[in-house]
Amino acid sequence: MKLAVLDDYQATAKDLGDWSELPPGTEVEYFHDHIDNEDRLVERLKDFDLVMGMRERTPFTRAILSRLPRLRLLITTGRRNASFDIEAASELGIAVCGTGGAGEGPTELTWGLIIAMLRHIPEEDQRAREGSWGTTVGVGLKGKTLGLLGLGHIGSLVARVGAAFDMNIIAWSQNLTAERAKECQATLVDKDTLFKDSDIVSVHVVLSDRSRGLVSAAELALMKPTAYLVNISRGPIVDEKALIDVLQRKAIAGAALDTFDIEPLPADHPLFKTPNTLICPHLGYVTEEGYRAFYAGVIENVRAFTSGEPVRMINEDVLTSSQFRGYN
Repeated sequence: MKLAVLDDYQATAKDLGDWSELPPGTEVEYFHDHIDNEDRLVERLKDFDLVMGMRERTPFTRAILSRLPRLRLLITTGRRNASFDIEAASELGIAVCGTGGAGEGPTELTWGLIIAMLRHIPEEDQRAREGSWGTTVGVGLKGKTLGLLGLGHIGSLVARVGAAFDMNIIAWSQNLTAERAKECQATLVDKDTLFKDSDIVSVHVVLSDRSRGLVSAAELALMKPTAYLVNISRGPIVDEKALIDVLQRKAIAGAALDTFDIEPLPADHPLFKTPNTLICPHLGYVTEEGYRAFYAGVIENVRAFTSGEPVRMINEDVLTSSQFRGYN
């Protein structure tokens, strides 16, 4: 069998996983570059039986999956992957499995971005290296209003840290209740109030048909000119064109972004040219602890699949399909 480990950007997969635990005879190939061309991707993967895709770096569409007749097991790191066509994989007989994770990387990155943005840390670092010592005035957190768009696992942890900074926490999502908000030391408000009253709006909802474009030009127009937007969730939740517009007009104070409509972000993208943005290359889950858990899960998935008892399946319905490509 041949296993492809995709989008190993930092070239760490080989060292952070104990690949010797794979079934005997399994060949592993690690790919450090990203391919966004369908024909080139199919050419690369046509001889692989097993493929691991890092969280939403390489999409697997119906068109791509239908051109990979040898593929039997597709693995995503984490429990879900919005860029995998699960329905198509099931129809084609391809098992799709996920992995566990470790740590609270997205929560920690959220606060890293907030503090770095409000205290101008990247800018001050660069200017100090260039010989300018102390050029900006930062903004403190105490007493400010933190608006959380989503109060699930990550949102609730972000709220806990905000409370420790003595911030006023407000929150909204489609199904959020006042009771749940109170449990998280937050106050439930309506959507417009969230954007009007927040000094920082932080996005923590899962990307779905319902949340795509949830932060539109209308919501951004409600924000104060001194307010900041943070998005470590998924790029398409925020209308990118509308965000670029308000940033270019300085209608809001700035935005810290870890996720984008297209990744990797093209070098000539307008977001790189706005002075009031802090850009990260989708680092929310990128920690040593997280990667070790991902790769351990991949190895476990391969072992379980080849033994005939797959684990953490995302499309268990494929097991009863006459198209199922089987274990060996």
